[in-house]
Amino acid sequence: MSQITHHQIPTNGIELHVAESGSADGPPVVLCHGFPELWYSWRHQFDALADAGYRVLVPDLRGYGGSSHPTGDVSAYGADRITADLCGLLDHYGYEHAAFSGHDWGAMVLWEMARVHPQRMSSLCNMSVPFLQSPMPPTEIFKAIFVGKFFYILYFQPVGPAEKELETDPRRFLRNMLWSASGDALGLGSLTLDLPAEGTGFLDSLAEAPEELPPWITEGDVDVYAEAFAAGGFFGPLSFYRNIDANWQRTHEIPASVLSMPTAFISGSADPVIAMTPGGLDAMAEALPDFRGTTLIEGAGHWVQQERPEETNVALLEFLSSVS
Repeated sequence: MSQITHHQIPTNGIELHVAESGSADGPPVVLCHGFPELWYSWRHQFDALADAGYRVLVPDLRGYGGSSHPTGDVSAYGADRITADLCGLLDHYGYEHAAFSGHDWGAMVLWEMARVHPQRMSSLCNMSVPFLQSPMPPTEIFKAIFVGKFFYILYFQPVGPAEKELETDPRRFLRNMLWSASGDALGLGSLTLDLPAEGTGFLDSLAEAPEELPPWITEGDVDVYAEAFAAGGFFGPLSFYRNIDANWQRTHEIPASVLSMPTAFISGSADPVIAMTPGGLDAMAEALPDFRGTTLIEGAGHWVQQERPEETNVALLEFLSSVS
């Protein structure tokens, strides 16, 4: 990754740390990470995209890594603010629009951006979280499904308890999280789904990572994440979840027809998010006007672009070349 340069970009009243690679004359591709990740989660995509001629721009989203961490205001992490950050990033570099790809919460933010700023996207290839059209605020659905049971998004809603738990030992949490949601672990039943809400913490739902990690994630990789979250804490990242209903309230009446840009989707076949949204892939294909298809990478879990970078890169580049 010697070709990557790092910059602090002023946008929307904050600063974003942006990792950049590729020719300044190449068409821009913006990659957005999820939880609990960083720009670093796209480390395997820089060279592939830059070698194909693209200019690669990868921010730490607000609240993460080297970007600004607004404190004390949950609404500072709404999709309205985050998408405005990304529009400001494009403005900073002088782009009217760019190709975007997001993973996990990055995908959720970009589905929202496609609703409210469609003109800023030349194309969109999201990963892990499909396009959804919820009939009601998401937490109402979760409360109805998980009556008396632990569900992490509901656990994250109050400010305080989750921060205290995850900040006690960020490295242990991150190591277990990366292991538990991977394809290597999911076949072993790494996620515990039938726990009582009362008295259960997020770490209780995760498996303890083995002494030897799988080849796709090294102890040095875990250190990168752990150092960033030890310094920045979890209020900002968790507050993305605390805005899930507010995001829905702002945009749920915007029809899918607005997302007229070419779209595609990549996921691991074992990603638990896919299992949580039965029928979601078919519904997405039906709803989006210019949907170019889904690539399911067999055996990969939630961290698809880290677990299976070569296959992810092939699928992403095929999509980008088809819309350029």
